[in-house]
Amino acid sequence: MQEDSGTVQDRLLDLRADCGSCFGLCCVALPFARSADFAIDKDAGKPCPNLATDFRCGIHTQLRQKGFTGCTVYDCFGAGQKVSQATFGGEDWRSGSREHARQMFDVFPVVRQLHELLWYLNEALTLSAARPVHADVRRALDKTERLTRQTPEELAELDVAAHRQEVNVLLLRTSELVRAGAGRGRKARPKDRRGADLMGARLKGADLRGANLRGAYLIAADLTGADLRGADLIGADLRDTDLTDADLTGAFFLTQPQLNAARGSAGTRLPESVTRPGHWAGRH
Repeated sequence: MQEDSGTVQDRLLDLRADCGSCFGLCCVALPFARSADFAIDKDAGKPCPNLATDFRCGIHTQLRQKGFTGCTVYDCFGAGQKVSQATFGGEDWRSGSREHARQMFDVFPVVRQLHELLWYLNEALTLSAARPVHADVRRALDKTERLTRQTPEELAELDVAAHRQEVNVLLLRTSELVRAGAGRGRKARPKDRRGADLMGARLKGADLRGANLRGAYLIAADLTGADLRGADLIGADLRDTDLTDADLTGAFFLTQPQLNAARGSAGTRLPESVTRPGHWAGRH
């Protein structure tokens, strides 16, 4: 049975961050170090000094200018509001005990990983070429969703790595089916660059249709005008990758955080699952 596209799109909307329903968990639970991405050091469990009393970021519109580029490329896939409003019933980390806060901070990254898997599984159901595995994908999606609704104690004990591996088997099969279709009609076989070190690579205008770029390091690579239609980009590191005028139509398992970390232009063609980053505005 073909999954209803409207149902999938509704679920994907639920996997987008709603900061107004979150208690600023990413600004407290996660650590960061002074670097090109962050202007200061911050320990896990310590509130960012820019976090306001209403759990909003006090410099949200100036994050890049203030040296917090890392914040602009982060996305919790909706885990923040799930943990804040569902797992902990709307009780924030400031109002409870220290143990309550610690538990919330421990659970947040677990649910974030589960929500990322939900994003990939939902996207897999939109890929018609992956229809042979859709039944298995639906079962994995249902199981993952059930895991996100567990108690804080159960979530803290969850072996996320094992579950990710279980889901990854399906995502790999999905990738094989989709890329096989994307590679039809080509003279050469689609490139398999899984986990490849392509940092700073000169790939301007490259034909990467149906390529396997899972986990590839494309940091600062030049992909200007490259053809990435039907490419698998799950886990690819796109920090400072130049996607100016590149064609990512039909590229799959590409997330908003990956895209936010890259550079692009008005001429960059994107899949419908992501939106053009605001900091790309004005680039040609």
